[in-house]
Amino acid sequence: MTNGKALLLALGVFGLGAAGYGLFQLGGFEGFSAGIAASALLMVLVLAWTGSYLFRVVTGQMTFIQQRRTYREAYDAFTTDALQRKFDALSPEEQERLLRETGQLGDAPPGEA
Repeated sequence: MTNGKALLLALGVFGLGAAGYGLFQLGGFEGFSAGIAASALLMVLVLAWTGSYLFRVVTGQMTFIQQRRTYREAYDAFTTDALQRKFDALSPEEQERLLRETGQLGDAPPGEA
């Protein structure tokens, strides 16, 4: 978050508190009572927002984590496809030799692993 966005967010919260104060005064609350009610409502909203953030952190539903997971899945798919294409481009003899060297065929000559 940039400094400008953080400042706008702080001003928005301040404005929300002022709007709540005005609404509580219109609703019949007197000076201090309207301020206390608006502060309490604002505190509940901030705690709910913070709680939702902490819930996303604990469950791994944050934007960065999701982007990283998507990137890794795409990268793994790409590398798997690229390796398969390279393997398919080999001659049958080279494929067989590679499979024996990696132990995929299981009938590697003694002394080779």
